[in-house]
Amino acid sequence: MIAPARAMDNREALRQGMASLRAANVPSHTLAAELFLMHVLGRDRAWIYTHPENPLNPADAGRYFALIDRRAAGEPTQYLTGKQEFWGLEFEVTPAVLIPRPETEHVVEVVLERLGERGIKINMRTGGPSPFLRIADVGTGSGCLAVALAQELPHAQIVATDLSAAALEVARRNAERHHVVDRFRFVQTNLLESVGEESSFDVIVSNPPYVAREEAGQLPCEVRQHEPDAALFGGPSGFEMYGRLIEQAPALLRSRGILILELGFNSLDHVRSFLYGQPAWVNVSVTNDLAGIPRVIAAQRS
Repeated sequence: MIAPARAMDNREALRQGMASLRAANVPSHTLAAELFLMHVLGRDRAWIYTHPENPLNPADAGRYFALIDRRAAGEPTQYLTGKQEFWGLEFEVTPAVLIPRPETEHVVEVVLERLGERGIKINMRTGGPSPFLRIADVGTGSGCLAVALAQELPHAQIVATDLSAAALEVARRNAERHHVVDRFRFVQTNLLESVGEESSFDVIVSNPPYVAREEAGQLPCEVRQHEPDAALFGGPSGFEMYGRLIEQAPALLRSRGILILELGFNSLDHVRSFLYGQPAWVNVSVTNDLAGIPRVIAAQRS
């Protein structure tokens, strides 16, 4: 679509944008059209709808309909606007990182639940400060998990790892945006391989790549064609990263340390088999998401 030459207001831009995205079978086409207009004008949704007759200048109209065209062609909304909300915080996202999903917020919830009193900055029995927590976020991507945990746990020090230097730069900018970067260390490595032999953690979290290569064709085109392969595909079966991470984790977890992993579709039985019956792990638990799908598995180092 090319922006019309005649004058156009917010209402007409939204109407045409929604119609174009609907015709292209774009999911949530209404929301996407709204987000693009908000992004172009630098306004919130309330302003857009309370100023329906606000005229768009030709430059803004051109930018808006260019975004509509790119979304209709399959580019994700989040990459086009450069942002996504997670845990009530706004994160920068680029094609170098996986787009944060709402389901991943269950990982944060499980961390806070499993930490219990250790997650409170002030010791409730003594009134003094709680010991510092050390947390590793493996395959940090945008840093959404790590930054959310840093916000919730002001006495936590975070090590964020990723194989991608570009992803680590996005994570660093997000930590800076939310004023927690002074408690971060960023390490470019595969899983936990180069975090340092002297490192030990209270919590290790990860949303690892868990899609099987042979299942690539089942992914939506916007995911398959635009999100980074390294963040999506865990190997031929999709379970490979779990086994390697669970093997590495015990040597780096302190006593009572917790490993918390997001689960992929149909991965529970395979991942649980790496934990059950192994002397390194106790107190294994599984948390379902709102749809009743197993989403998070947690285990404590024995």
